[in-house]
Amino acid sequence: MKKAGILNRRLAMTIATMGHTDLLVVGDAGLPVPPGVPCVDLAVTAGLPALLDVVQAIATELQVEGVMLAEETRERRDSLADDLLPLFPGAEVMWVSHQALKKTSELARAVVRTGETTPYANIILRSGVTF
Repeated sequence: MKKAGILNRRLAMTIATMGHTDLLVVGDAGLPVPPGVPCVDLAVTAGLPALLDVVQAIATELQVEGVMLAEETRERRDSLADDLLPLFPGAEVMWVSHQALKKTSELARAVVRTGETTPYANIILRSGVTF
C-alpha cells in the first residue's frame, strides 16, 4: 500500500505516465470534459475537494513548466490565482480566455474534476522535465 503522496490510483497513474509538455487540467465541478479525454473524478460534494488542495497535492509530484489560467480567474480578484501560482516557481504563466482554456483542455492527457464551485476555478498544467 502506498503510504504517502497522491493516493488516488487514477490520479497517481496519470501523473506517472505524463511526459514533457503533456497537459493536465484541474477543474471545478462544472468544467466540461471534452469527449475522449479521460476524467479523474475526485468530486465528493460541493466544495470537496477544493481545487487548491488538489493542485497542491499534484504540485508535490508533477514537474510543471507552464500553467494556463483564464483571464476571468484573475478578474474575479479573489486569492485563487495568488494561491496557485507560487506552487509552480519558474513556470511560464499564460492568461487566456475561459473559452480558450476549455478548447485547450481537448488536448489534455486528463481532466481532474474537483468539487470546487467557485466560478472559473480551473488550471491547466504543462508537464516539464526534471533534468
